[in-house]
Amino acid sequence: MAKAMEPSSKSRKESILIKYAVVSRLLVLFLTILWRSFLQPYDTSAALNPPCLRHRDVPEDSPPLLVANPLSKTLENSVVWDSVYFLRITECGYEYEQIYAFLPLLPFFISLLSRTVFAPLVPLIGLRAVMVLSGYVVTNLAFVLAAIYLFRVSVIILKDTEASFRASVIFCFNPASIFYSSIYSESLYALFSIGGVYHLLSGASNVAVLWFALSGCARSNGILNAGYICFQTMHRAYEALYLRRRVCLSVQVLITGFIRCVCICLPFVAFQAYGYYNICHGHKLDDELRPWCKAKVPLLYNFIQSHYWGVGFLRYFQFKQLPNFLLASPILSLAVCSIVSYMKTRPELFTSLGFQATEKEKSSSARLYSLKDVLEPDVITSSNEGKSDIRQRKPSKKKDVTVTNNAAEKSNSPEASGYFSADVFPFVVHLGLMAATAFFIMHVQVATRFLSASPPLYWFASHLISSPKHSKWGYLMWSYCAAYILLGSLLFSNFYPFT
Repeated sequence: MAKAMEPSSKSRKESILIKYAVVSRLLVLFLTILWRSFLQPYDTSAALNPPCLRHRDVPEDSPPLLVANPLSKTLENSVVWDSVYFLRITECGYEYEQIYAFLPLLPFFISLLSRTVFAPLVPLIGLRAVMVLSGYVVTNLAFVLAAIYLFRVSVIILKDTEASFRASVIFCFNPASIFYSSIYSESLYALFSIGGVYHLLSGASNVAVLWFALSGCARSNGILNAGYICFQTMHRAYEALYLRRRVCLSVQVLITGFIRCVCICLPFVAFQAYGYYNICHGHKLDDELRPWCKAKVPLLYNFIQSHYWGVGFLRYFQFKQLPNFLLASPILSLAVCSIVSYMKTRPELFTSLGFQATEKEKSSSARLYSLKDVLEPDVITSSNEGKSDIRQRKPSKKKDVTVTNNAAEKSNSPEASGYFSADVFPFVVHLGLMAATAFFIMHVQVATRFLSASPPLYWFASHLISSPKHSKWGYLMWSYCAAYILLGSLLFSNFYPFT
């Protein structure tokens, strides 16, 4: 009876979560409007919109780009920081070198909505204001969907509905909330990254590849999601070769995994090739070529980050950047604590790359370790969360006793604590790579939003909040989120540096 009621319980939690996600976006919107009405923006140049560099023939009956009314002006004045670049790409395309640092997925969706759903509004408020409105709709809708997918992923990984719900609510009010409600790529990245993980865990690997590839079209770090495929492929190939002694199956697993990883990276590589063609192609004299065009492997993105923004290994380690390190210290501390706690609890997983996971963990419904769904593709699960086998079995008292005993043994093992299960291991490794990149290579203050789409942060936070030994951390966690939501909506919306 309890198991029969479990799906409806998850549905109720998901419905409540949607309300939390919507309320959090309305809260950020309210705070943004409040601060903008009380404070004068530090820089108002974002409202300036010079004509596109490339002349385009505009039909006489085309809708106006700008319409002078209060609503359109309010929308246009709300565009700050990187939002300016995304809207410029939507309107004019990729005009100059440094704008290639902003990937095309968000401009594509803005253009799609502004020319379809919101097209009737163009004569009323102008095309540019409609693009701004479309950008806000895209990012906020993507955030709500990302929260839903995080809950579904958490249920599969943690196998605890309450812990999954807590983690997802924390995500709804995460410290980088202002960026998820602005015209930034964070929401789309979170949606396709976490959504891709959900499809991977549910057994739809090809769909997961598509979602991961789209995450790489939103943000460059989306290609790191290929690591999940690599991890799964490594363990499946090991099982096929050493445990089942099936060489052909092992080769098949390796080839399939390699092709999937290539497909995930291909959109980002194709975009770099597009930039090379536009900037480097057609120049006959070496003097006319940009420096990166002459490299053996011309990487436009790396050059832009280094040349225009000073991104590089230890290049940000300067005394004058100390305030920015302090600004990023909470999220980096949370990341380090989550990784260290996991390492101390499950050191055997780190030393063995997950190969010392227990047999029960390897047969988990998360499908990260086992070949089961590859060998038995006809055996599917009764729900997308990968819960139970649909094959009917006769109930047995002896089996019930065995299951009860196994459950009792499992409750005393480290893997029973949701966050410390073997399924979390690849996510912790992914978080470690992201945190190291943010600290040693990037502008460190960006870490708050760069790491905000990492599920283990919220799983660990949920674990701390629910632990009686760490009750004070719950108050600290929520205080941190509230302070950064207030600070972010105040500074960011008024064109002051935040993260």
